[in-house]
Amino acid sequence: LWRFGYSARLLKTNHFRTAASNTSFPAVWMLLAQYSGRIPGLFVVAQKNSFFTMPESAEDNANLELYSPHPEVRGMTLLNREAFKRTVVVPVLKVKKEIVHTLLKSLKHTVLQRPGLKRVIEDPEDEDSKLVILDPHKVPQFSLGESEQEVLKQLNIRPEVSKYNLELTYENFKSEEILRAVLPEGQEVTSGFSRVGHIAHLNLRDHQLPYRHLIGQVIIDKNPGITCVVNKTNIIDNTYRNFQMEVLAGESNLVTKVKENNIVYELDFAKVYWNPRLSTEHGRIVELLKPGDVLFDVFAGIGPFAIPAAKKKCIVFANDLNPESYNWLLHNCKLNKVDNKIKAFNMDGRDFLLGPVREELSKELTPVKEQKTAFHIVMNLPALAIEFLDVFRHLLVGEPCSAAVLPTVHCYGFSKHENPAKEIQERTEASLGTSLDGRCSTYLVRNVAPNKEMLCISFQIPADVLYRRPCPAEEKPASKRLRTSKYFTEENLLS
Repeated sequence: LWRFGYSARLLKTNHFRTAASNTSFPAVWMLLAQYSGRIPGLFVVAQKNSFFTMPESAEDNANLELYSPHPEVRGMTLLNREAFKRTVVVPVLKVKKEIVHTLLKSLKHTVLQRPGLKRVIEDPEDEDSKLVILDPHKVPQFSLGESEQEVLKQLNIRPEVSKYNLELTYENFKSEEILRAVLPEGQEVTSGFSRVGHIAHLNLRDHQLPYRHLIGQVIIDKNPGITCVVNKTNIIDNTYRNFQMEVLAGESNLVTKVKENNIVYELDFAKVYWNPRLSTEHGRIVELLKPGDVLFDVFAGIGPFAIPAAKKKCIVFANDLNPESYNWLLHNCKLNKVDNKIKAFNMDGRDFLLGPVREELSKELTPVKEQKTAFHIVMNLPALAIEFLDVFRHLLVGEPCSAAVLPTVHCYGFSKHENPAKEIQERTEASLGTSLDGRCSTYLVRNVAPNKEMLCISFQIPADVLYRRPCPAEEKPASKRLRTSKYFTEENLLS
């Protein structure tokens, strides 16, 4: 692919963007097959149910049994592990015990490489020998090629390939092979999921729902550490950004512990929002901060921006409307020993911006005060955050501060537009009431769904947007404003 100008990123973006838990190897070959007709000199044979790229023969079709459970499991909705047993005929070589290791090295491309299956087994007829299982796809019609025969001749091994009845069980098959054998032929198989501690989170399609409990149990069986599997049953459309879910298999305990960027969080997955696919983005924003900077996290959740920023010795104001998120935020602040470095609030995002954020900016951003601190405002509520940006219009009163210290906003949004970066910028400009040409940057965070992207737009709030000049009657000493502020009370501060 590289030789003909296709980059590795093509593979990555199209086939490896989902959770890495069970990404299928055949998907890569399907992609190669897609382009094989367009690239001179590139020819790949890709078969939907196979893991190899050799031309097929009648013997190959029989050998596919090695990778397929018993056909009678088709349509199964309640998992019966015993039904997956089958016996297949595989080629073997009889080898003296003392030279088995040498043979494995010499025929490493011909010996069976199937995970979970032993390559060397006992010879029931000769205790001084072992049977080495060969890959049936590399030994068609149970006969070796000339190069393999030459290796055996040098090792003084008879080049006679025997047939061996190999019993396969449920444990020998991968989760994708099991599900592909169970679901109706041609139907999409779910093998990827989001992992949140001990919980596997699925988004099943309608045709997969009759098999949901079986799918859940297979995921538990094939993924050590997973003890609970849930399926989302509605979209995230409520105020608190959580969703209804059904436990498909395992325990019903949804309180879990996760580790992201070397920081531990605890949460109730049924009551708060957590997305492990945002780990890189959390790290990217925190990397922009310097010790002593001020971070206002408007939709903080349980703290994936706020807590690492506090660990970095930033001053953090973190807010979330969901009482459950707020409580877990407090819990995780204590868990990570930053509870004295984060001021936490349980408010509507608009009220948070109009209250604590405005109070702090009014105090710090004055023309006479030399300011070296950078101010960052994170607004990670992609479905709605851009609608909150109008709050910044004339948020502050007085003479503008230096342009160098104007607050930087990192606002997230979804876009289905063919040019998502342009569309996000236009919506942002509409909320702010000004152009951001040459004054903003957009970053593609991730692909959420087909033709739906999540982006982050970053910009410094223009001075003519943030400030308005006061009338004489409006001027009030800063000290008096601070004394009368209702936001900085003991009840609202986490100390």
